[in-house]
Amino acid sequence: MIKAAFGFPVLSKTWSKAWEGLFASQPIIYGCIVLAAALVSYAYQFRADTIFSCRADGYNTDRYLAYCQGAHYADYEHGAFYFDLEPSVQDYVRDADVLFLGTSRTQFGYSTAATADWFASASAHYYLMGFTYFENVLFAEKVLRKIHPRAKVYVINVDGFFDRSETFPAKAVLQDPEARHRYEEKRLWQRVHEPVCQAIAPLCGHKTVIFRSRETGAYSMELAASELKIIPVSYDRDVDQGLVASNTAAAVDFLSEFTQGKCVILTSVPFVGTKIGNANAIAAGLGMKLTAPEILKGLQTFDGFHLDQPSAERWSESFFRIAGPTIRSCLEGQAAAHS
Repeated sequence: MIKAAFGFPVLSKTWSKAWEGLFASQPIIYGCIVLAAALVSYAYQFRADTIFSCRADGYNTDRYLAYCQGAHYADYEHGAFYFDLEPSVQDYVRDADVLFLGTSRTQFGYSTAATADWFASASAHYYLMGFTYFENVLFAEKVLRKIHPRAKVYVINVDGFFDRSETFPAKAVLQDPEARHRYEEKRLWQRVHEPVCQAIAPLCGHKTVIFRSRETGAYSMELAASELKIIPVSYDRDVDQGLVASNTAAAVDFLSEFTQGKCVILTSVPFVGTKIGNANAIAAGLGMKLTAPEILKGLQTFDGFHLDQPSAERWSESFFRIAGPTIRSCLEGQAAAHS
């Protein structure tokens, strides 16, 4: 044998003719080798790119898979909300007393025991209606128009939410006529994913996966080890006047349509380079004040964009110490008005 430029062995003419002769006389052997190679390739792609690239131990009677990092699965939650594919989800959103809106930073910032405990103590229902892909008001408006929520209080994470750029999954859901069919297929694959991974665990990979509560919208995430990048929270006090003007205008339109007669609390969940200057300016432009904990030392993100779980617990607990009295007052006031 000799080697090609990349180091792979190349058969000599004598050996090559011998192999050709073998395959010519034994076509079944050749076919089996080709089939085996194809199966190996398919199996690798199946585990690397589909829903089976993610673990399945986050399912329960309340949780479904919202996102799997496999390239041929990825987003599910956008379609689940818009096409009403998950039983009772739209009902929980509609009936929530307090509705949280924002990007995925909202999801990770409030998917905490502190949030659940505060609402349990207040005997109130909440729903976290943020989405992955840093989703914004453009998609939220479409969903809210379908659901007609009865929330008494809106908590809005202003950072990024009032952008009106169309994200990839929002465009697919809102414009592609085949989108519903594809999301229905993704829902069916979840019915296969759970039992198969439980029965044959090595068949399923360890890519980042997010499960979501039907009742509260809260996230439960299993992060791929390669994605973990612990970076401390920081703050940017500069103000981008152009961004503030466009976001404030979008906020005025949104609030006038969806929150008339409701209580609105504006906040900013921190990350690396938190745009606190812009957030305060947007709140001021709306004649409101930003409600956020004082800068807490030691907060950190797991990827530069989202609070890790310990930091989210600390931050959300501090948030409810500040905003809790206002939320309770709004809930009680709305109840009194309707009694």
